[in-house]
Amino acid sequence: MVAPVVTVFRHRGIQKWLPRMFPCRQYATQVNHEPSKLRNMALMAHIDSGKTTLTESILLQSQYLSSAGSVDTGSTTTDFLPAERERGITIQSASIPVKWKDWTFNLIDTPGHADFGMEVESASRVVDGAVVLIDAVEGVEAQTKGVWRQLDRYDVKSRILFLNKLDRAGASFRTSMLSVLANRLHPRPMAITLPIASFDPQDYARAEPGIQGVVDLVNWEVWKYDSEGSPSVHVLPRTQAELEQSDLFPSSHPLVNHLLPARISLLDNLAQVSESLFETLIALPEDPSSYLSLRSSDILPHLRAATLRNDILPVICGSAFKHIGTELLMNYVGELLPSPVDVEANTKALAPNAPLRMLAWKVGWDKRKGWMTFVRVYSGTLKSQTSVLNATQNQREKISKIQLLYAAEAQDVDSLPFGSVGAVMGLKYTRTGDTLVGVAGGSNASSLRDIVPPPAMMSVSVIPHSHADLEPVESALNALARTDPSVRVETQEGQLLVHGLGALHLEIVESRLRDEWKVNFEFGRRRVSFRECLGTGNISGVSDMWSTEIGGHAVQVQVSLAVRALEDDEEGDPFWDGNVILTTDGKRLPPGDLHADLNDPLAQVARGLSSTLSSSPNTTLALSRLCIQVKKIDFPKEAHPSVLAGASAAVLRNIVRAAGQGDLMEPYIRLKISVDEGTVGRVVEDLGEHGGEVLDLDAADEELEPDVDEGTVYIPPQWLSPSTGKAAKSTSARMKRTIVAIAPLSQMLDYSTRLRALSGGHGLFDMAGEGFRRVSAQRTVEILQELGRL
Repeated sequence: MVAPVVTVFRHRGIQKWLPRMFPCRQYATQVNHEPSKLRNMALMAHIDSGKTTLTESILLQSQYLSSAGSVDTGSTTTDFLPAERERGITIQSASIPVKWKDWTFNLIDTPGHADFGMEVESASRVVDGAVVLIDAVEGVEAQTKGVWRQLDRYDVKSRILFLNKLDRAGASFRTSMLSVLANRLHPRPMAITLPIASFDPQDYARAEPGIQGVVDLVNWEVWKYDSEGSPSVHVLPRTQAELEQSDLFPSSHPLVNHLLPARISLLDNLAQVSESLFETLIALPEDPSSYLSLRSSDILPHLRAATLRNDILPVICGSAFKHIGTELLMNYVGELLPSPVDVEANTKALAPNAPLRMLAWKVGWDKRKGWMTFVRVYSGTLKSQTSVLNATQNQREKISKIQLLYAAEAQDVDSLPFGSVGAVMGLKYTRTGDTLVGVAGGSNASSLRDIVPPPAMMSVSVIPHSHADLEPVESALNALARTDPSVRVETQEGQLLVHGLGALHLEIVESRLRDEWKVNFEFGRRRVSFRECLGTGNISGVSDMWSTEIGGHAVQVQVSLAVRALEDDEEGDPFWDGNVILTTDGKRLPPGDLHADLNDPLAQVARGLSSTLSSSPNTTLALSRLCIQVKKIDFPKEAHPSVLAGASAAVLRNIVRAAGQGDLMEPYIRLKISVDEGTVGRVVEDLGEHGGEVLDLDAADEELEPDVDEGTVYIPPQWLSPSTGKAAKSTSARMKRTIVAIAPLSQMLDYSTRLRALSGGHGLFDMAGEGFRRVSAQRTVEILQELGRL
């Protein structure tokens, strides 16, 4: 029996011909005002997992593009910065609205490199759902877990996993699923599609890599792709007997007898988190084929509800490079991920006349347009040529223009309704994380949850070419820090320092200063950002009074502080670089620039404390792991509250000086190194010589088998990905080994060069931040000598 066929026509010739005759793209002049059809979502993954390639494939399938660009040739839509095209990596997140069926996706392509974690941080704050990609050859990697934690931090519950690169040799659906469980990303990954490596059974026996189709277990369809990535969709028969006789697969194809068990597992596992579906399955006849009688309309409501509750993690597979699985992914993004209506707890925010409330999640700079502020509207409607109040900075701002950004291109719109993401022009004071509200009643509005920048890991001195270049360089650095809050600029002993998240981050900072701001400078030697803890000296006798002169009159200011070191089990505040600052009643005190009223005395105290914490009087290093409580402040009524900034800085400086130099801390990284077995000894020895510690040493191709409850999680067989089966393993010429280690970042700045020499060019590694650790007395002496303090 021949299964019914529904063909999806994708005439590439017509697609390429139309743009030449009609070169203007169809842009929206008004945002979709149906919030239930909006999907604010991000693509996130470890570097080189295929996010930008998937974005290009999505733009192609949605007919925004006539042909997909390539990361290798620097022709992608969302990687439009010169540095991105030159290096073939994503450096900044790029937002683009995508129309698909009756949905609108506000798609954000994010960087995968840990050095640009701030871009992922800000995107995580404003999306309602995410598609996390996994390279099916590598499985879960370091930054996969990093972006997963960022999504957890901002309570983005609903996610879809896309197993990419299944066309590559060594790709494994099974091993990727097991790596999700082994790394505890989610207890219930649920495969809703299966890969078809080939429609020729002999390719499975020969362990040929590839992917030629996808089985949709929910809609019970087969998507068969031609060499250009164009699919034809075939409806599968609804009984096992008809399935075995279908012309879709040869009778000897191994997948035929596996399809029914796969669907039974999907429905049984879904029923464990959906009582109503469980009752539906109980009512079915005992014949296993009865599971095939359920239509997608019977399954999708339960699948969506479970995804919104984060009870399950839907898993879809494909190859973005070959456009396989892209349309299926887009369908399920629309069906399963939440709309702004689903995640908004306050029903009043949904009303058409609700007061305006939005968050600035990113600030950008364009040579022609000037400052662009990316916003997400959480309540009301934003209209152009209106005024808003920055509730965080307590500053009034004028909206001159509203745009929808299509990566590097833009289209003007008149308004942004509830749930929308767009860019506004004309804002002078707004920074990343600020809350913007309507002017009417805005002074009483509370701020939305802020965006926390990751701590700096490395610094470099900036040396202007001449004295005349100093002011342009400082202005450029401050402008760059506004676009990227993970860049911190300070002056120490007359030297201009820039702090960033890593060596690559600082390289991009350098190139952006030259290319975008055209300033003349040189970077000095890179240096790891160390930290100093509080010393153990007696601080009880330190005075809390500070004297100064205002208008020729002596003024006494009192700032009483209770200062102690944080215990090991106490968590620091990321806004204060690992310190904890408390008010007199024990509440957390935000940094000075996050206060709505800068004339608030506590805002000025916060400014002063921040000044001293950024540069210890003992070593000039930033201070960390301090708990400071403001006990009492007193200053003359005729004095401006700004006098408290100088007083609090001086009092804390005296306390730190009296406590003496404390332990020093330096940043550590976690390394995952893959090398041939013959070079393992040399690599491990090198790690030990550079202060590293090996945590795990295993065979890279050893099958990962965590404890799996087959009753709750379906794990596909290994033969589903033939190039990872026994036949493939027997052809492996070399045994690969994986080394997991931690090491000081300062000793790993040139590790790519060292590993290349140690492994004969065959070694690979990736790294992720592991936080700060206290160093030994010997290492303390080395650091102080490096800083010129000994």
